[in-house]
Amino acid sequence: MIDAIEKNLNRGIKLLNSITDEQYSNTSTPPYFSSIGSHMRHILDVFSCIFNGMESKKVDFSARERNPLAEQTTAAGIEYFNTIIQKLHQLSDDDYEMMISVTDDLGTGKVTANYTLASALIQAHSHAIHHFATIGFIVNRLGVELPDEDFGYNPTTPKKELVNS
Repeated sequence: MIDAIEKNLNRGIKLLNSITDEQYSNTSTPPYFSSIGSHMRHILDVFSCIFNGMESKKVDFSARERNPLAEQTTAAGIEYFNTIIQKLHQLSDDDYEMMISVTDDLGTGKVTANYTLASALIQAHSHAIHHFATIGFIVNRLGVELPDEDFGYNPTTPKKELVNS
């Protein structure tokens, strides 16, 4: 599981290594006017919530760090990615079965449910892929080429074959 998550997070680092800080923090793309950096920071905040709640076994996805520097400069973004990857590697096989209480605001207030740590990590991984797809749209609108053809694709999603006409 950690290998798959790390492989996906490394796609984010690869993108950050190929763009400028101006592209990273650009908020000119409609309809949401969000930046690549804001999505990257948000993705990593979700993972960070998991790690911040491990000791107490209480994870609150609505208590995100929202560090503005992590969404403004690629260097800070890459540092955040590396911090999360390092924490992933510190987990033991026994940690995955740890029961944690997970809280999030689903739009009508906070809801809490019991998860294993593994299920929370799987959710964070799927969430990252979802946001990578949105980032792919922003990257395209900015005229930047994605450095990885699998960026933003869920591994279970069939890819359309391009037909030369």
